[in-house]
Amino acid sequence: MTIEVRVPQLPESVADATLVAWHKKPGDAVARDENLVDLETDKVVLEVPAPAAGTLKEVKLGDGTTVTSGQLLALIEEGATAVPGASAPAIMAAPSGATTSAQDASGAQAAAPAAPAAAKLSPAAKRVVEENKLDPNAVLGSGRDGRVSKSDVVNYLSAKDATPPPPKAPPPAGAPAQVSAGTPAARGARTDQRVPMTRLRARIAERMVQAQATQALLTSFNEVDLKAVNELRSRYKEQFDKQYGAKLGYMSFFTKACVEALKKFPSVNASVDGNDIVYHEYFDVGVAVSTDRGLIVPVLRDADLMSFADIEKSIANFAGRARAGTITMEELTGGTFTITNGGTFGSLLSTPIVNAPQSAILGMHKIQDRAVVVDGQVVVRPMMYIALTYDHRIIDGREAVQFLVTVKQCLEDPARMVLGL
Repeated sequence: MTIEVRVPQLPESVADATLVAWHKKPGDAVARDENLVDLETDKVVLEVPAPAAGTLKEVKLGDGTTVTSGQLLALIEEGATAVPGASAPAIMAAPSGATTSAQDASGAQAAAPAAPAAAKLSPAAKRVVEENKLDPNAVLGSGRDGRVSKSDVVNYLSAKDATPPPPKAPPPAGAPAQVSAGTPAARGARTDQRVPMTRLRARIAERMVQAQATQALLTSFNEVDLKAVNELRSRYKEQFDKQYGAKLGYMSFFTKACVEALKKFPSVNASVDGNDIVYHEYFDVGVAVSTDRGLIVPVLRDADLMSFADIEKSIANFAGRARAGTITMEELTGGTFTITNGGTFGSLLSTPIVNAPQSAILGMHKIQDRAVVVDGQVVVRPMMYIALTYDHRIIDGREAVQFLVTVKQCLEDPARMVLGL
């Protein structure tokens, strides 16, 4: 019996998707619920599982095709066995004089390069491997079950480029002089590489330009002394980890501090809809997560009702599934306010861009020991610059500054968050 494999129903906000990579070829045996193909939308990569066990009979669409809900992708012959040799992996060419078992009846060798191990490559990593004609088995994966990410491939290429070439033998006497290594001829051809944006990168670009074009964006800054937070983390981190199975990080403190500030300044938690201002009476805080495909923002629903442990476990879960490509569309939609942490990459100061249609975003930065004056004495404290970019159409400068001051006060005296002060 022939079973059809179709594009699953896409969310209402997603019109189409791009077929990124097939994990099976015609003739391959497939198990029920085994991932056949990856589809990339504006926000996430969707996996299409096999609806039945059997053999992949026919693939209807190739990589890079734009598809819509319900479109036919492939046919599976239910219960059939794999066609011998139909999808056998190509054998790397053997050294000179050696023979391999991949020769056909006429003695010709199968010398095609090894195909990328798509099952262990993320879509972004697969593109880089193919563009650079790499053996995917030579790249060590840092992801779950050895999954290779784009950063793994980039690191492999960097290490490969850093390996010095073997020394060249001196030219024979009377030979013409070699071209200097600093000349254009010795450096080789200067080439450009044109690569289409991924759907996620294109969507990010669209949203960022939209925010800049439609909102009156302004950024205010402050700095926070994190001595009290560091002392709490040092005192309770082991007990916290043992009791809740999660690390006590900075993000839970900042999320709680922002929620307290949002309660005091509702316009920072609001959004513009035409000529109306929509005041959200709930606190759905987006937390920016960096992945190989770009920046995505999963949302902590009702963050005001979450404990420190709930926040830390949710963020760790989001980050892991975002990088593995298994986060859902629903987890990325909505949000009334966003926090982004450029400090994890070493940023000392920046002006984040609002995640429209939200009206504000808080930027965290690198913690750095600096000399500050406390009670008339110069002391060294762990300081962080924080930035609030906001839509000046509905948020006045006074509210933005006081919002930052409230965040600062909550973090420098965490008891405020417990007592609601």
